[in-house]
Amino acid sequence: MSLQNCRVVLVRPQFAANIGATVRVMRNFGLANLVLIAPQEDPVGAEARKLSTHGEEILHKVRVVSGLDDAVADCVCVIGTSARVGGPVRRQSVVLPSEIMSRAVEILAEGPVALVFGPEASGLTDAEVTRCHYLVNVPADATYPALNLAQAVAICLYELRCAWLKRNDPTTQPAPIAPFADQERMFAHLREALEEIHFLYGPSADALMHALRHLIGRAQPTRMEVDLLHGLARQLRWFAEQPREPPADIGGTPRHAC
Repeated sequence: MSLQNCRVVLVRPQFAANIGATVRVMRNFGLANLVLIAPQEDPVGAEARKLSTHGEEILHKVRVVSGLDDAVADCVCVIGTSARVGGPVRRQSVVLPSEIMSRAVEILAEGPVALVFGPEASGLTDAEVTRCHYLVNVPADATYPALNLAQAVAICLYELRCAWLKRNDPTTQPAPIAPFADQERMFAHLREALEEIHFLYGPSADALMHALRHLIGRAQPTRMEVDLLHGLARQLRWFAEQPREPPADIGGTPRHAC
């Protein structure tokens, strides 16, 4: 599944530089579908091109429309963004970028998804927010929560690509958990080693081993991690078998029998 089904929509962008910087971010994260609603500067002018490093092809394919309905008419999910939340309109369906992007990746299989960003000075209007299924709020510091437009796009597209990689790239999938039998052999080996160094000793040994089993078990160790613990057990047993020299007297003072 490709990210090409996800489009970035900039609503009434004021500065060509932000359009160009947005295009560069899209190129970074593998998106190519940009829609502009009533841009106030030339989206393919010199200022936009200067900041669109390696994204000129996206710039030249940009679609310009007059309203939000035209930009998202074929989308199955519309995700707006806003620094302002709360009130009867904006308190509904507010999510963090990391929370919604996994869902967005799933929805991409059904049809186009739009990420909508408002104009630099004012952001999306309440009427535009109402047309969004979700409203993303980047948790910036409350004393100055308004992000630069291209920075907001970058944060959202980063989270989108992370979610997409987690779902689609086999190299990012977690290693499988070691089978129960392999873990049991490791626990037996580890117990023997810990007994030899007297970490497990006396009436508290079973309780300590139980605690260790739960500590390691909750981590759901992989085969490689189980092998690592086998290696630790071998080294502990080797250390326990080494001959020990009697401790030297402090300061070289000879001991005298009483």
